[in-house]
Amino acid sequence: MEEHAVEEHFVWVTTRRVQPGALKEFGRAWRPDPYPRGLRHAYAYWSEDGQEITGVSFWDSKEACDSWRASEPETRRRAAMAPYVVEEREGFYRGRELGVPQH
Repeated sequence: MEEHAVEEHFVWVTTRRVQPGALKEFGRAWRPDPYPRGLRHAYAYWSEDGQEITGVSFWDSKEACDSWRASEPETRRRAAMAPYVVEEREGFYRGRELGVPQH
């Protein structure tokens, strides 16, 4: 049986609870400008009530993510989001895709 290399992913996950009715304004402040170097993919998921948003971003490396998080554009972005955020949780993870059998 041939072994396949498992691609490791570097993922930053942030979940924010926003003020009621603030999803649209938060969404405008949330977009990074410029987009970070080393960012491969980014996804946003929100609850039905529009008050909780989870962002999932995939990076080239932990260093690329850390560099962005310490940057001036990210500091400005976080300041722009702050008026709408009630609570925030975040973490960095390493992982891989799980194979799901096709039926």
